[in-house]
Amino acid sequence: MVKGEPDITPFTKLFEFSDQDEPIFLNVIEMVRDKLSRKLQLNVHEALLAYYDYLVSEIRAKKSDSDIIENSSKILTRDDVLIGVPETLREITFNITVDNFLKRTIQFVKPIPVVDYTMV
Repeated sequence: MVKGEPDITPFTKLFEFSDQDEPIFLNVIEMVRDKLSRKLQLNVHEALLAYYDYLVSEIRAKKSDSDIIENSSKILTRDDVLIGVPETLREITFNITVDNFLKRTIQFVKPIPVVDYTMV
């Protein structure tokens, strides 16, 4: 579940794949990494993929939920994403099962810092 600004309806993005789909997923993740390395900004869906990739790698590394959540703010910065992405991704909740590990629910709150500003 992804929640953004209070006046926008939350949405759900489903990432579900089998072993046969993993090469496709890894290819897409590599494209996202390539964009970041070339200093191109990510859209909402690419940013979600970056967080998903981070989450899967951390779970496979057997990191604790608190460590995963604490380090989530280091994945993307405001400069890495298009305008409006930090406001759209104020709260991301993952219900995730990786490999044979138990299902986990992990929530990132304001993973990309949001700047409050007023136009005058």
